[in-house]
Amino acid sequence: MTMSSAVTGHDVLVVGFGPTGAVASGLLGRLGHRTLVVDRLAGIYDKPRAIALDHEIFRHFDNMGVAEAISPHVEPFTASEHFGADGQLIRRIDMVAKPYPLGYTPSMVFSQPPVEAELRRHALSFDCVRAALGVELVDLVQRPEHVEATLRDADGQLRSVTARYVLGCDGASSTVRQIAGIALEDLIFDEPWLVVDVRVNPGAIARLPQSSAQFCNPARPVSFLIGPNNHRRWEIMLLPGEDPRAMERPENVWSLLAPWLAPADGELWRAASYRFHALVAADWRNGRVLIAGDAAHQQPPFIGQGMCQGLRDATNLVWKLDRVLKGTSPDGLLDSYTAERKQHVIELTGKIKAIGQSICERDPAAARRRDAQILSEGGGKPLVLTRQEIIPPLRAGFLSEQDGAARGSLFPQPRIASDGGPRLLDQMTDPGLRVFIDGRRSDASSLAALCAAHPDLPATAVAPAGADKPGTLEEIDGVLAGWFDRHGVVAAIVRPDHYVFGTARSASELSRLLHDISSRLRGNHNPI
Repeated sequence: MTMSSAVTGHDVLVVGFGPTGAVASGLLGRLGHRTLVVDRLAGIYDKPRAIALDHEIFRHFDNMGVAEAISPHVEPFTASEHFGADGQLIRRIDMVAKPYPLGYTPSMVFSQPPVEAELRRHALSFDCVRAALGVELVDLVQRPEHVEATLRDADGQLRSVTARYVLGCDGASSTVRQIAGIALEDLIFDEPWLVVDVRVNPGAIARLPQSSAQFCNPARPVSFLIGPNNHRRWEIMLLPGEDPRAMERPENVWSLLAPWLAPADGELWRAASYRFHALVAADWRNGRVLIAGDAAHQQPPFIGQGMCQGLRDATNLVWKLDRVLKGTSPDGLLDSYTAERKQHVIELTGKIKAIGQSICERDPAAARRRDAQILSEGGGKPLVLTRQEIIPPLRAGFLSEQDGAARGSLFPQPRIASDGGPRLLDQMTDPGLRVFIDGRRSDASSLAALCAAHPDLPATAVAPAGADKPGTLEEIDGVLAGWFDRHGVVAAIVRPDHYVFGTARSASELSRLLHDISSRLRGNHNPI
């Protein structure tokens, strides 16, 4: 086996071209960074795995310019109805009401293969992004100014490439994580489940539940999800003594689906046994090597956040990596990546585990106590929650030193009036770091003037339609006015990933906030 000469000159080597790697590569490409993305597989896995995404992720897809291309493969997520031990409705998880806070349907289902293909196409539309498929990472060696990576081509040829940073998006068994010596922490959840995807015949669809459902039956818990078009998914808990591989066989799968479907009712698309884990990497960075997606965390799928978490990793990291690569912020800014994303994953996984453990209760008496408790919390009626209530804010990291209202939360995206019809806020403003001001205030212009000394933090005033204030964007639904009122603030600094760095209640607080973020970006303060 021979080693070819080193090829140098990459800013970032992305290992893994699944959704997380494709989004990271596309974001890096748009920002002009020389990116090589490798994947050991030559093509896209042709069966569904992830099935859910949310409005935060779709907002980034829109920012990237891919929303229109993937929309044919995306549909709104139906409400999820939870049924108790005796078949009664105990809980309903739905979407928040309109006007939607980020401008899009808050929860969606999608078909992964065509969406993943579009994310790859988008990434490779940038001249600075190149893909090498059927290529496996063999080794990484960190040097003071770069990382040397050894790759093995499909024909067994080894070659060396260098990159200033390496991003491992190479899945749960991540080679990058292993080479970097990053340990996984066990968040204590380990249950065997069978995931079944069916393309259901039109005549049989009407006989199935018309909402997604969680059957919290202690005899065998089952999740039912309505995917795009005629795609339906069952996630079926395996019982002690059942062989996971044997349960994948078609005759056993159809036996499990018998309460809903017969073999003549559809095409068995995929049946795969999994152990639903809850794991998180101890650190998401070792020098110039970082990890994201399933390489950094694995969680049970009970509210469909697995892929969303990976794409949050990419959108959190890339804007920081961009500043480091361009020399506008020091390398230490990257330390905030672990601080922010690890805590977020742990907190969300804790909520998912609680839902999962409730669903997975196998003791009939305990299941009935669970049902009574949930109904009690709903005042004797089925409890109603929204999926959006479950997603936590960022708690620590690159956030203002002052723990003000809405710090670390997602900034809303109202519809803005324009000559060509309503447009979303992100389409009207710079996608980088930015300041938003309550345009209803008499001192809005002086608040904006404070930002003039910080040209890298452009300011935009927003007021409700009809305010007739020159230089102010007019929102149609009052989403942002309500947000300012609810939090009692006059301005907010928003990061490129749409998380709120901090808020201000007055001109003096805004002045301090501007100084705080400018100092932190230059590395004058520890960013975590």
